[in-house]
Amino acid sequence: MAARADRHALYEKSVQNAEAEIDFVDDTFKALRGRRARWLREDFCGTANVCSEWVRRRRDNVAIGVDLDPEVLGWGRDHHVAALKPAARARVRLVEDNVLTAKVRRVDVLLAMNFSYWIFKTREAMREYFLAVHSNLVKDGVFVLDCYGGYDSFKVLKERRKVGRFTYIWEQASFNPLNGEMSCHIHFSFKDGSRLDKAFSYDWRLWTMPEIRELLAEAGFRKSTVYTQGWDSKSGEANGEFTAAESCDPDAGWICYIVAER
Repeated sequence: MAARADRHALYEKSVQNAEAEIDFVDDTFKALRGRRARWLREDFCGTANVCSEWVRRRRDNVAIGVDLDPEVLGWGRDHHVAALKPAARARVRLVEDNVLTAKVRRVDVLLAMNFSYWIFKTREAMREYFLAVHSNLVKDGVFVLDCYGGYDSFKVLKERRKVGRFTYIWEQASFNPLNGEMSCHIHFSFKDGSRLDKAFSYDWRLWTMPEIRELLAEAGFRKSTVYTQGWDSKSGEANGEFTAAESCDPDAGWICYIVAER
């Protein structure tokens, strides 16, 4: 089963929920700005699943995806963009370029999801990226990014979760508390005993929430708001609903959105 598996399809099934992500982005922008966003840019866009979902929402929505990896962009064109109706397909532009220097028009909302921006490991590099984001937004533009934390985020560990006919395995393989650098992998295992090891690997710095928000302010964003995920006491799991918060419990693990206003 591992030999026949498509790692990008497995990733989307186990990690990404483009519909819910766009629900949050769309509704939050409308609540903040009193209008609907039209132009969206996704940095580190990967398979362009989110870009494709954006253009499905309204007939005048336009999406720009930026990523350095030609292989994943090609997969996205073949599997997501090609599946759109012709009119929607024409409103997706995928750009193979560096997010720091890509030359595209300014947008209403810019996304950096799945902790992808953690590839920037120093304050100087992260500030440079946030400055680039700021310059690529319209006057009342909004930057949406995600973040995870909790005391388990500093540990070397493996977490397993069954997803349909396979098991998703998240591994934090190493962490250096002196500089915050970490290496992580995603593996998949299957019912027949086969495995797809290191389907994806990440070389990151683990950034804390205060650090991120301070750097956003230094880059010129006038305000940042954290949206934490609610909890279903019956199921004992997160409920997928995100609300603005000033504090949260010091749990073992949490995921949130950060919304920075230009």
